[in-house]
Amino acid sequence: MKATGLISLWTLVSLPCGLLANPAEREDVVKHAIKLHRGKGAVITQRKQWVLESCRKLSGLLRQKNVVLNKLKNAIRAVEKDAGLSDEEKLFQVHTFEIFQKELNESENSVFQAIHGLQRALQGDYKDVVNMKESSRQRLEALREAAIKEEMEYVELLAAEKHQVEALKNMQHQNKSLSMLDEILEDVRKAADRLEEEIEEHAFDDNKSVRGVNFEAVLRVEEDEANSKRNASKREVEDDLGLSMLIDSQNNQYILTKPRDSTIPRADHHFIKDIVTIGMLSLPCGWLCTTIGLPTMFGYIICGVLLGPSGLNSIKSIVQVETLGEFGVFFTLFLVGLEFSPERLRKVVWKISLQGPCYMTVLMIAFGLLWGHLLQIRPTQSVFISTCLSLSSTPLVSRFLAGSVRGDKEGDIDYSSVLLGMLVMQDVQLGLFIAVMPTLIQAGVSTYSSIFKEILRILILIGQILFSLAAVFLLCLVIKTYLIGPYYRKLHTESKGNKEILILGITAFTFLMLTITELLDVSMELGCFLAGALISSQGHMVTEEIMCCIEPIRDFLAIIFFASIGLHVFPTFVIYELTVLLFLTLSVVIMKFVLAVLVLSLILPKTSQYIKWIVSAGLAQVSEFSFVLGSRARRAGIISREVYLLILSVTTLSLLLAPALWRAAIMKCVPRPERRSST
Repeated sequence: MKATGLISLWTLVSLPCGLLANPAEREDVVKHAIKLHRGKGAVITQRKQWVLESCRKLSGLLRQKNVVLNKLKNAIRAVEKDAGLSDEEKLFQVHTFEIFQKELNESENSVFQAIHGLQRALQGDYKDVVNMKESSRQRLEALREAAIKEEMEYVELLAAEKHQVEALKNMQHQNKSLSMLDEILEDVRKAADRLEEEIEEHAFDDNKSVRGVNFEAVLRVEEDEANSKRNASKREVEDDLGLSMLIDSQNNQYILTKPRDSTIPRADHHFIKDIVTIGMLSLPCGWLCTTIGLPTMFGYIICGVLLGPSGLNSIKSIVQVETLGEFGVFFTLFLVGLEFSPERLRKVVWKISLQGPCYMTVLMIAFGLLWGHLLQIRPTQSVFISTCLSLSSTPLVSRFLAGSVRGDKEGDIDYSSVLLGMLVMQDVQLGLFIAVMPTLIQAGVSTYSSIFKEILRILILIGQILFSLAAVFLLCLVIKTYLIGPYYRKLHTESKGNKEILILGITAFTFLMLTITELLDVSMELGCFLAGALISSQGHMVTEEIMCCIEPIRDFLAIIFFASIGLHVFPTFVIYELTVLLFLTLSVVIMKFVLAVLVLSLILPKTSQYIKWIVSAGLAQVSEFSFVLGSRARRAGIISREVYLLILSVTTLSLLLAPALWRAAIMKCVPRPERRSST
């Protein structure tokens, strides 16, 4: 009852206090309210008199607001009927009146919203955290809406100011004669204004009412400069160009992706600096790894570690760097497909390439579920971790196989064909894993009664993926039979003396295959591989010519890709948990090696059993795509932060151990002449 009385009192006090413009009057009202709350300095008659006067002032202000609104409406009608005003002048005056109307209405609404907020706070329980959280959320929503309305009002004032300037210019032009040059410039100005209005998308107004859109407060951060004058001038430029960095309450950082004014060219200087820094530091890191006998890719990963969040933290555009690095994966897989013979895959190793990865994945999942049951880990998390660890690195193995001998011995199978075939099938499985991940998320939160429905949904999804794969390979057959030959001959004819057309044509074909596989819900990486395999069907000379053109592009983009991996490697975490991570990494490597040997012993011909050691050594590491899968699963809640860091660390350590295991297998199983070209 006491709280209700306080609400009524503060309702009557706060309304006039918020509407009083004089600070002295506002201070008197506040002091009087405190005395009334304490029960001092006022008798009942004085208290009633004060409340009546406050209510009278409030009602007077509201009546005055209604009178002003009626006058504004009459003024708008008078301006619209005034024939002596130009269209620009009418637009400016009407716009100004409408803005003033909105400001009066919003001021009144703000007062009542504040009173309602005070009522909710007084009625709530200060010991109830949930209630306080809900009240805080409601206040935050109200503040966000108020900020959006104020922002819109400010934009309208800018537009009104622009209309005023145009009206003044029209009046000046009417009062004086213009030269021919002035008339031309005036026509250009009007055309430019029309162009800006046509290309402006009004993205804010179009999306603010879309379902799922939230209003959030962000910080706009300017770049610090030593020279204050330069900083001031640069800030003015960036205010116009929108190149400042935005940070939300969750510490996510944003940069401009599409400006309002598309007529002005812009460049993200943060991204440019990041690429330049990575390119400069990758050289000494790559040299260092070459000196100590490691592949250069580890030098690029070290470069990413040094520049990333765990090092100097100098990379600002992490997402953009990772996006550019993905093109390194695309071109790497294109060259893998270019070196891979479809004829050999069809005649010799297609059964091995299909059966081997499937058996290994099933066995890895079985072992994962067993260990998950013993350690009381959720089945969805066990399945995801097992599938992540079952994948192997195609870019790493392709570097191992670079320049190796591809010729078969009589009756034998080339280990490089088997290894690449199995890795390609794992890339297909990667697309399947990504497609099944939403179902894993739903299965993780489902009850036991819906398990059979989830299994049915998973089977339906697998059927859709298999149908998509069949459609992709049927399309590849049509392209190989009817299109790829004439297409390459046309490119070769047009590119004589100019390799630009050849590079552009091959790149466009690769991106076309990438787009097709993505539309069919198959991994984009498979599309890149198939593009290379289709072009390689045109013969050895074609393969050599295209490889010479594409390899430099692949090498540069691969540097960015491996550096982006290093951005997510955290040496301090590895040092803190080194014993546990070494044990887990060795367990995963040994398990994958043993499972690969077991599976290959069952499916390889007896005359080619010796290559199982080399192929198993090439598969005994974890693919860098586990970073991609892990990050998606972390965002979706399938795995925890701790499991995500363990997957990253185990993947990194397994990739570091891979060269030693590969060299040991080569030394044991490959004859000396072929060993030199393979290592």
